Amino acid sequence: MIPTSFEYAAPASLNQALALLQKYGEDAKILTGGHSLIPLMKLRLARPSMVIDLRKIKRLSGIHRKQFEPEKPVGLEIGAATTHAEIQRSEVVHKGWPLLSETAGEIGDMQVRNAGTIGGSVVHADPAADWPAALLACGATLVLAGLQGERTVPAEDFFVGLMESAIRPGEILVAIRFPARAKGSSGAYRKLAQSASGFALTGVAVELSVGDGQIATARVGITGVAEKAYRPRRTEEALVGCTLAEDAIRNACAFAAEGIEPLADIHASARYRAHLARVLTRRATLAAVERARGSKR
Repeated sequence: MIPTSFEYAAPASLNQALALLQKYGEDAKILTGGHSLIPLMKLRLARPSMVIDLRKIKRLSGIHRKQFEPEKPVGLEIGAATTHAEIQRSEVVHKGWPLLSETAGEIGDMQVRNAGTIGGSVVHADPAADWPAALLACGATLVLAGLQGERTVPAEDFFVGLMESAIRPGEILVAIRFPARAKGSSGAYRKLAQSASGFALTGVAVELSVGDGQIATARVGITGVAEKAYRPRRTEEALVGCTLAEDAIRNACAFAAEGIEPLADIHASARYRAHLARVLTRRATLAAVERARGSKR
């Protein structure tokens, strides 16, 4: 099938884009990479009368180290229209936030990474997308802009449900901010992908720090299991203070699917997804621990 007819605009500024979004309301759709929108339009599951292409807006692209608050350590800001490939290749990201580099490299295939954007993926809020897990593990904050100004939303509050986020009508995701990482911290992303699409049957991002022979801090993000990405709080609590022995880490990761109603479809049963959550949380944690220990040698 082919899409229904629509108008197309490629504004040069954020204000122009926001004005168009206000004018067309629910009849407008935002385009950056197009990997989610275009298939929906071809199937006529989405029938916008206006497509607003954000790729000419310079403010929405790029990777920058920034100080978000006075006297706070320098963090990282990634423009919403930055491609997965740009994040994967960035030396700034690789050196300072390696979990993000690793996650970007696990997304789809080379063509998807070259055209797809972090903002498009995040706003689409697919329950099997890779980025939500990494954003939760890194404690990211999302910057949303509307005609009335900007607001920030923590990643934990942004993912609301199945294909549903906290972005309001008339808003555009501008950037994603990542706080400075603690000294001695490391991270890892592990996933089992659906072979045809590359989406995660389950994906687990872990960011932790190690000190005095134990895990000092731990944040975990899990995608692909439930209707939205989530943090397994009991596993995080069990990991903090946990020794670096594999058995101890396995015991802490046993709670990775606790309190969750796992999804079930033709690709994986609910029971299998819960099992993957525990296994991949353990694998990601062990990988992050090994990297943290290696950086101390």
